[in-house]
Amino acid sequence: MLSTTDLKNLLVQALPGATVEVSDLTGTSDHFQAIIVAPQFRGKSRIEQHQIVYGALGDRMKQEIHALALSTRAAE
Repeated sequence: MLSTTDLKNLLVQALPGATVEVSDLTGTSDHFQAIIVAPQFRGKSRIEQHQIVYGALGDRMKQEIHALALSTRAAE
């Protein structure tokens, strides 16, 4: 199982300089919400931003994470 802290740390490592907030939506450690503001998202579409996040999480999206609600935007 993946904790909110583990998930946040993975995202911060993959997106240096990002502000990341993670919450467990169901208390089961497999349904998460992440709010990410990152400089890497500048000039990227919402789909491209989400693809960056999914790429950072890799196989965890197939196994440990059942659902991930994302809110992403570029840092100012």
